Amino acid sequence: MEYLRIRWFQWAAPQSFYPLAGRLWPWFAGLAGALALVGLYMGFFIAPTDFQQGEGYRIIFVHVPASWMSMIIYLAMAFWAFLGFTFNTRISGMMTQALAPTGAMFTFLSLWTGALWGKPMWGTWWVWDARLTSELILFFLYMGYIALTSAIDDPRRADRAGGLLALVGAVNVPIIYFSVKWWNTLHQGASVSVTKGSSMAQTMLWAMLLMALAFWAYSIAMALYRVRGIILQRERHARWVQEVVA
Repeated sequence: MEYLRIRWFQWAAPQSFYPLAGRLWPWFAGLAGALALVGLYMGFFIAPTDFQQGEGYRIIFVHVPASWMSMIIYLAMAFWAFLGFTFNTRISGMMTQALAPTGAMFTFLSLWTGALWGKPMWGTWWVWDARLTSELILFFLYMGYIALTSAIDDPRRADRAGGLLALVGAVNVPIIYFSVKWWNTLHQGASVSVTKGSSMAQTMLWAMLLMALAFWAYSIAMALYRVRGIILQRERHARWVQEVVA
C-alpha cells in the first residue's frame, strides 16, 4: 500500500507526468481514429434502417456517445478537482483545465446533433425539454469554468476557483441522466442498460459502443496532449522545462 502511495505522488508531480503523457497520448489518438472509422462505417453503412425513424436515426451514433462523454468528462473534472483539494497536487488543476475544452466540445456536439435529430423527429429544432435544458446548463458550466480560470492570473487561485465550480456543477450530471425518469420529456428512455440489456439491434449497439470507445480514447488523448502544454507554461521557470524546450 505504501508503494502505491509513493507511485501516485510520483506521477502527481508535473515533471514525472509530462513524459508519461507524451508517451501515452499518440497511442490513444491512434486508437480513437481506428475505433471511429470502424464505428462510423458500421453505423452509417452496415446497421439496418430503423423501421420508425428511417435513415435519420443514424445521427445517434454521434449524438448519444457525445452526450455520454459530455457528462463523463465533467465528472472527471470534478474528480481531479477533488484530488486537488484533498492532496493539494499541482497536476490535478492542470488536468481539470485540460479536460474542459473537450468536454465543452462534446456538449456542444450533443446539443447540435440533438437539434438535427429533433427537427425531423419532433418537428422543431429546440424545446425547453428537461434533458435539453439541463444539457444546455452543462455547456454553460463548461464555458463558465473556462472563462473563470482564464480570468484569474494566479494558476493556484484559478485551480481552486475552477475546482469549486467543477464540484458544485457536478450536481447537474445526475439531473441530466435521470431527467427522463423524473419529468415528462420528449426524450425516450435509455436504449442501453447495464441491468436490462439493450433494446437495439446488435449491429446498432456495437456501432454505438465503438463510437463511445472512440470518444473515450479521443478525450484521453486530447487531455494528455493539452496538459503537456499547460505544464510547460506553468513550469516554464523550472530547470527541467528549460532543458526540455532547449
